[in-house]
Amino acid sequence: MSCSPESLGIIAGNRSLPILFARQARSMGVKRLVAVGFENETNPELASLVDEIIWLRVGQLSKMISAFSKRGVTQCVMVGQIAPKNLFDFRPDLRAMGLLLRLKEKNAHTIFGGIADELQKDGVELIEATPWLKPLMLNTGFLLGPKLNDQQKSDVAFGFRIAKEVSRLDIGQSVVVKDGTVLAVEGFEGTDECLKRGGALAGKDGCAVAVKVAKENHDLRFDIPCFGARTLEICHEANISVLAIEPGKTLMLESDAVEALARKHKISITTA
Repeated sequence: MSCSPESLGIIAGNRSLPILFARQARSMGVKRLVAVGFENETNPELASLVDEIIWLRVGQLSKMISAFSKRGVTQCVMVGQIAPKNLFDFRPDLRAMGLLLRLKEKNAHTIFGGIADELQKDGVELIEATPWLKPLMLNTGFLLGPKLNDQQKSDVAFGFRIAKEVSRLDIGQSVVVKDGTVLAVEGFEGTDECLKRGGALAGKDGCAVAVKVAKENHDLRFDIPCFGARTLEICHEANISVLAIEPGKTLMLESDAVEALARKHKISITTA
């Protein structure tokens, strides 16, 4: 990014992306990082990589917004997941309750879009994190692990077509297929559980193919498709032999660990 802001806020979910983002932002010139972390979600290691971190519970929208506005932070990013179950299993404050009551449909897109609107009301703009994360994005033609056979290539093309349709309907962004049959479609439970269900239905020989895509008109301010070492471990446990990713829209986290696991378990990672 050619001109990084002096101060940047981070709304930090779980797993490794907030930590990777903080390191990338520092290396690309952001002078001051202020993070909001969530109890039982955000990795405490993030505290050592930012200037200040404010710990909240999921649902404390007023405190989250004031954490930035009171510290003069006018731009923030949202990186890392909030476990899907926690979007319902939480105690919203009055501002969050008002937001939820105004929403006709309640899914990740509408909830996080509403949060962006609330931030804007208090002078804090939610921006895309992708300018700092481009080096982690997979491009067309990527292949790690064994070469795909003809059936696997066919299943990747089939799975990609199904996954794009499922995502268009705002159901989920991942599917598991085998021999031209859909074994599992991601719903509200998230990618990991979809992989486990699909793998369990693939039979003793496994050899299932997982495909992960981005939604059409995907709002990258609050949902960047990504995968890391944990995804590869789940694929191994579920006997999934191929993980296909939509190119140019998906981040590969913990690349060294992912490469080691792909080699060890003979899992192919490719772009769809």
